[in-house]
Amino acid sequence: MSTYETLRLIWWLLLALLITGFAVMDGFDLGVAAQLPFVARSDEERRITINSIGPVWEGNQVWFILGGGAAFAAFPLLYAVAFSGLYAAMFLVLLTFIVRPVGFDFRNKLQAPAWRRTWDSLLCGAGIVAALLFGVAVGNLFLGVPFSFDGDLRVTYTGGLLDLVRPFPLLCGLASLAMLLMHGAAYLRVKTEGVVAQRARTVLMTSALALAVLLAVGGLWVGTLQGFLLANPDPAGPSNPLLQSATRSSGAWLHNYGSYPWMMAAPLCAVGGALLAALAAWRRFELPAFLASALAVVGTLFTAGFSLFPFLLPSSTAPSQSLTIWDASSSQHTLAIMVAMVLLFLPVVLLYTAWVFRVLRGKVTAAYLRENDHSLY
Repeated sequence: MSTYETLRLIWWLLLALLITGFAVMDGFDLGVAAQLPFVARSDEERRITINSIGPVWEGNQVWFILGGGAAFAAFPLLYAVAFSGLYAAMFLVLLTFIVRPVGFDFRNKLQAPAWRRTWDSLLCGAGIVAALLFGVAVGNLFLGVPFSFDGDLRVTYTGGLLDLVRPFPLLCGLASLAMLLMHGAAYLRVKTEGVVAQRARTVLMTSALALAVLLAVGGLWVGTLQGFLLANPDPAGPSNPLLQSATRSSGAWLHNYGSYPWMMAAPLCAVGGALLAALAAWRRFELPAFLASALAVVGTLFTAGFSLFPFLLPSSTAPSQSLTIWDASSSQHTLAIMVAMVLLFLPVVLLYTAWVFRVLRGKVTAAYLRENDHSLY
């Protein structure tokens, strides 16, 4: 492979890893918030639940920032089209991210039960909406997004927020919600005890089984969709989507699995991880359930990535102008410099994250809350 082609593949993989890192690390934060009123009934139980993620949720969002930064620097056309055409949906995601820190900080300002219940409901709603929107966004990639370029590469987007709400993306949204509920519940099993952990166990088993079913249904559905295929890919060519040609055909999203059978490991990990998480929860294994849940998350994200490869943002309006890793990337020089920066700084981020979770290991209990009442949420 040419150097340019190799760098594009590396950055597709790095972008996939950063997005997956966000889903694994911040995913359990969103999942915990989404099930807050269900696993925690009293104010003390809710404080235990919130403080299980309290020390780490801000750091976990770094993965989201890294993913956005990588998209901006490595695939600027993808960033430009997605953030302009899908602005309304992304604003809703941003709104849910704003609600979380405000909710964590403000619920403790007053002791009034109604005040705290209001913020708890907002935290729950933010977790549910964010999880659904992420899944709906991925689902729309399989159907194509209505955009096109003119001769000067100026983009025209013809869709709206409600156009994103279609049956298949809604199924993906439900799968995303089930996935994050499972992951959040698995985290609560590790970090809490008593009735909160018992209720989380029920949520974990239910959502893990629901995820396995939704993934199976989604896989069958994808086989009937009009997917995209590149007719004349040029992996080392210029970054200009007007120079390529793409076609649509039924079942095209499954083409990669026939060409590269090893990609089947991703959907097997997704479904298998979900079933293993449910089994581990049933057997009351805490850490194995969390690791199996993380495996399901990784498998689910890479299943989507492998199915879409090499497409980043397919166009339903002009299929031949779809954005792929071969024609939406930065220059070879830019990609090379960024790889060097990643090799330098990513190990630091990983080591620091591992150190933080080691320092903060252990369960959050009612006794711990009472001993540190003034320093916790």
